[in-house]
Amino acid sequence: YVELVKMGAELSFLDVGGGLAVDYDGSKTDFRGSMNYDIKEYAYDIVAGIQEACEKANVPPPTIVSESGWSIAAYQSVLIFDALGVDHVDFEDPPEPSPDGHRILREFYETWKGIQPKNVQESWHDAQQALEEARSLFKFGYLGLRELARAEHLFWSCCDKIRGSMRRLKYVPEELNAIEELMGSIYYCNFSLFQSAPDIWAMDHLFPFMPIHRLNEEPTVRARLADVTCDSDGIVDHFIDVEEVKHSLDLHPVEPGQPYLLGMFLGGAYQEILGDLHNLFGDTNAVHVRLEDSGYSVANVIKGDAIDEVLRYLQYDPEEMVERVRKQAERALNQGRMTLPQLRTFMRHYEDSLRGYTYLSSDD
Repeated sequence: YVELVKMGAELSFLDVGGGLAVDYDGSKTDFRGSMNYDIKEYAYDIVAGIQEACEKANVPPPTIVSESGWSIAAYQSVLIFDALGVDHVDFEDPPEPSPDGHRILREFYETWKGIQPKNVQESWHDAQQALEEARSLFKFGYLGLRELARAEHLFWSCCDKIRGSMRRLKYVPEELNAIEELMGSIYYCNFSLFQSAPDIWAMDHLFPFMPIHRLNEEPTVRARLADVTCDSDGIVDHFIDVEEVKHSLDLHPVEPGQPYLLGMFLGGAYQEILGDLHNLFGDTNAVHVRLEDSGYSVANVIKGDAIDEVLRYLQYDPEEMVERVRKQAERALNQGRMTLPQLRTFMRHYEDSLRGYTYLSSDD
């Protein structure tokens, strides 16, 4: 800027670009999900540097322009979604192997039986070794499929018992934290990672996740979050922790018949615009909230994509689809495979579905 002005360029603005970070994990460090400075320091360093250069060259200072997109937009959006179901394993005590059963099963059972708080680390090593040996024996034909299943049952029973013993320890060896990750639940949630948080999939970005209610209850479940797409990449298994990253989130047990809502915060920077229609999950419902001195007001409510809208994006004609289905249904009626009330109900449900939300709703 200084050199161009001295050469005669009539410049009055200086664009310092972007790069202002967002403290996603709250640690105020140089970790990749944080920032070890604040906005005031950032602004001071830029202004001071420009001012010093201009004064030395006797050049009038410019109007400074920044493009801090992440820092401006990140705070403007919260994604709220509900948990649809939970995948977890309930463990029962393993049956004692018969005296003439395979040696590895008898030894595995003794490992499980002998687990105590004072030997959890040794028991973890023994369980890992026994499972590895059982799989090797199966691979070479020395252990049957039924016996391998019993060995794996014993392994998970050992993990469950070790985890229970760990909770009574003042100090837990770091390697045993892997057990919590192995045994964590999966919460299936009503959102698409590829539509609403593509940076998690694309660049392992860290966003704050947490329940938005039941905050006066202790979360007792460790879980990963899976979306509603069919893709195995549609899972969130990296979460913010006090030290680096953890692979499960502390959640509450889902109560039957009761909604359980979670939020993904600081998602305003480019997530919606980068999202795509993977598995034909469209834009979500949106509520624009304006903060006011007296509280807040709802400025706009924008409905998310309906199924027929998404189909039109892909050059399908919903009206033609309805007509085709109607003709097939009438053919079934004429052949006696469907009654008239059934036809009417079927067509009503089909047409209502096309007008419905691409995500699961309480009416589904």
